[in-house]
Amino acid sequence: MLVLAIDTSGKIGTVAIFDSKEGTLCEITVKVKKNHSDTIMETIDSLFKFSEYTLDNVELIAVTTGPGSFTGIRIGMATAKGIAIAKKIPIVGINTLEALAYGVSNTDKTIISFIDAKKERVYYGVFKYINGKLQLIEEYSDSHIDNILDRYKYDKIIFTGDGAFAYKDKITSIMGENGYFNNISSINLRGSCVAEAGMYKNIDNVYTLEPFYISKTQAEQNKVDKTINNDEGELKIWNFLIEY
Repeated sequence: MLVLAIDTSGKIGTVAIFDSKEGTLCEITVKVKKNHSDTIMETIDSLFKFSEYTLDNVELIAVTTGPGSFTGIRIGMATAKGIAIAKKIPIVGINTLEALAYGVSNTDKTIISFIDAKKERVYYGVFKYINGKLQLIEEYSDSHIDNILDRYKYDKIIFTGDGAFAYKDKITSIMGENGYFNNISSINLRGSCVAEAGMYKNIDNVYTLEPFYISKTQAEQNKVDKTINNDEGELKIWNFLIEY
């Protein structure tokens, strides 16, 4: 199965073409200074040019649904859904925290993904490999990092995600020898992790798939809607699809 993965949930955007047998075939990760809407289509276009594949080869689209940047999530999902509808490709939504956990190899330790929400608050997901399959063991949530570390300070934990490295000193001081960190390359999500997670998910309805927000204010939501509902953004997506 050939999977196109798309993630624009943070400052780093990542896209990948991933094969269920061969693994990563092509992956591009870009730190954007502007809005993801200014770069995502060009990045996907480069992905296909470098890999010499086309959208006609893609059998599944995996896209992150959050948590993360409200605007970024919407841009990535609008792009993925536009491609899925136009090319009639199945789509799956992947929680960003789960995709980060896929960057940790099979282990008997508990895995906690952290996304920095600022002021020592984090979005987090807690996972374990059970019979070789990564499984969520408690509901996704957000909290002050002290509360989470206090609950798990006697367990052996592998921390991953940008929140793990943003608060590494605090985690180390509280967890001691029970705290482990994934490689520094795991600070940011990789498209191949999104793709691999997507292979184990049931297909979503492209018309009802929605972003996953742990929390948002009405002001933030209004800003998101204003940002993504613009003719220029939609035009970029459809011009890209016409070329393919």
